[in-house]
Amino acid sequence: EVNAHNIERIEANCQGKTTIRFVTMGDSQRWYDETEDFVKEINKRNNIDLVIHGGDMSDFGLTKEFLWQRDIMNGLHVPYVALIGNHDCLGTGAETYKAVFGPTNFSFIAGDVKFVCLNTNAIEFDYSRPIPDFEFLAAQIRDREEEFDKTVVSMHIRPFCKEFNNNVAHVFQRYIKE
Repeated sequence: EVNAHNIERIEANCQGKTTIRFVTMGDSQRWYDETEDFVKEINKRNNIDLVIHGGDMSDFGLTKEFLWQRDIMNGLHVPYVALIGNHDCLGTGAETYKAVFGPTNFSFIAGDVKFVCLNTNAIEFDYSRPIPDFEFLAAQIRDREEEFDKTVVSMHIRPFCKEFNNNVAHVFQRYIKE
């Protein structure tokens, strides 16, 4: 439950803020030394509220890969959340991701900004269930709506690329606009 723990910190640290500064990174699989360098660089700054890891912490969905990346990212002086990437879904990676980080779809509010973090890795699930999860997305439009003015949607796989379920890309765009 790394994400849940850090979301509590983010919401507490950002309460009442009207400006949120965050850094997005991703695809750190195999690049442990570069992830360590990233953490060192972020820790030199005092103007960052949170970090969003956009997914692909692992290369093959191995438990050790998630744990190594988690341990490096835990060195950040600011809280972070990690999305699930397509490489994170390989093998038993999706189950490992959930055990270490929590649900694959989640949201939080930092200041007056709602961050909606989505699993958009449809190709890794053989289109056996709706991805992205439109029920989750629809609920986020109204959930805690009095607490935020702006929304940031984060995902690993963007619409209209080959790994996204492009059968639903236009509908997805409508939800995002709403």
